[in-house]
Amino acid sequence: MALTTALTGAAGAASAQPATDPDARAPLPVPHAFLTGAAMAITEPGAALPGANDWSCRPSAHKPRPVVLVHGTMGGGTTNWATYGPLLHNEGYCVFTLTYGAIPGAQWPVRELGGLSDIRRVSVPQVAEFVDRVLAATGAEQVDLVGHSQGTLVSGLVAKLERPGKVGTVASIAPLWEGTGELLTDHVLDHLPEGRAQAEQFLPPVLEQMFPGSALLAELWSDGTPYAQGVRYLNVATRYEEAIWPYTSGLVPAPAAPGYDVRNVVVQDGCEQNLSEHVAIAADPRAADLVLAALDPDTP
Repeated sequence: MALTTALTGAAGAASAQPATDPDARAPLPVPHAFLTGAAMAITEPGAALPGANDWSCRPSAHKPRPVVLVHGTMGGGTTNWATYGPLLHNEGYCVFTLTYGAIPGAQWPVRELGGLSDIRRVSVPQVAEFVDRVLAATGAEQVDLVGHSQGTLVSGLVAKLERPGKVGTVASIAPLWEGTGELLTDHVLDHLPEGRAQAEQFLPPVLEQMFPGSALLAELWSDGTPYAQGVRYLNVATRYEEAIWPYTSGLVPAPAAPGYDVRNVVVQDGCEQNLSEHVAIAADPRAADLVLAALDPDTP
């Protein structure tokens, strides 16, 4: 209740500010190195992500949906999105980002690490409430979500279960719709002397929730697909993935039914020299171009 009240109050205060035309803003430099965000968090703790969280921004007619960036495990609103904040700003979007699932009461630098709490009970509601705040502040009817790693699951749950009808596009970078941890579960935990069940009790709950067969994934797949009808999905994966096992976990095809819109892309297809792995893909120029195309309302 307190969080909801705070978000509502902040949105009301933001709506009183003079509106910003996203097409009239000066362009920002766009770095294509993931660690730029981490360096910013270290040298400027608490600094806003360039291009993001201008609560006076009002979407234009040709870019009607604000974009919310949803980071991955141990990521943050600044650390994960050094590329996408200024990139989307320059493209005329109202861009917003948050750090969800952080450890309550943690001190810097641990407080900068998000995606460490229970996904269903903590992270998804936090992102859903942030979506509400963005919609209230901008006057938009829907948002688009861009997620990385764990943030793709959080985005999918928000779009399908938590805020149905409020999300137009889910663009997923290094997604894991079928879960991850196959190497850990099948080749490590199952062969421990004490057995998998006993070993899993020492793992963080957020990690277990991303394992294939988890209750979280079962809920997302309750109707046989992780996707929601009426939402556009882009899944961008890399063959050099070291965190999502297998990398094809995020390349789930659309159901053979009307109302589903899914595009699956591997960044090395057509660009074999692309060496992006799990982290670098969140700053990769080709992945960014694919995301921009998915967000563009004029792109079929």
